[in-house]
Amino acid sequence: NGVSGDLSFYTGTTSSGSSGLLQVSTGNAEGVGKAGKIELSVGSADAGVGGRVGISAGTTTATTGGAISLSTGAGTTKSSGAVVIRTSNAGTNGVSGSLTFSSGVTTLGSSGKISLASGNAVGTNARSGGIVLSAGSASDIGGAIEITGGTTTGKTGGAVSLNSGTSTPKSSGTVAIRSTTAGSGGVSGQLSFYTGASTT
Repeated sequence: NGVSGDLSFYTGTTSSGSSGLLQVSTGNAEGVGKAGKIELSVGSADAGVGGRVGISAGTTTATTGGAISLSTGAGTTKSSGAVVIRTSNAGTNGVSGSLTFSSGVTTLGSSGKISLASGNAVGTNARSGGIVLSAGSASDIGGAIEITGGTTTGKTGGAVSLNSGTSTPKSSGTVAIRSTTAGSGGVSGQLSFYTGASTT
């Protein structure tokens, strides 16, 4: 009926100046060896909810709050490492967890933006990486993808812009909007373009 003990690692408080650094790292690996891993994991539970892993940057009342940076290792001669963010598979009676990316609310000024971009590619015949947005397949109805501009009670609502890439010496990219081919017992999806209603 008890709980296991806590482990706390923290630096001390300072009344003037910066507080200390808390660093966790593995050693370098020489030759053909692999550098050690760092794993953060919580214990499993039989009846209750599984433990949570929380990462929060420091707050401040004077300037900008602390940042969180998640970067993969660089490869000086080959590929850099991958970043994988995903939820685990669900059981037979549940749904898999959601992924939510959002910027914070502001009471004065603009809220932060969310940028999703691949890196530039240089050199002969180099191609920059693509961005794929896709919903999962299903035995009944497939998931939808929705892109909506921001709403406002003051002036004009946010715009949605879809542009192809430019090319200085040759052609710009293509924009293709289409529904997929239907199966033998159905019809292909329709395309609808319309403006909203006006009250004045």
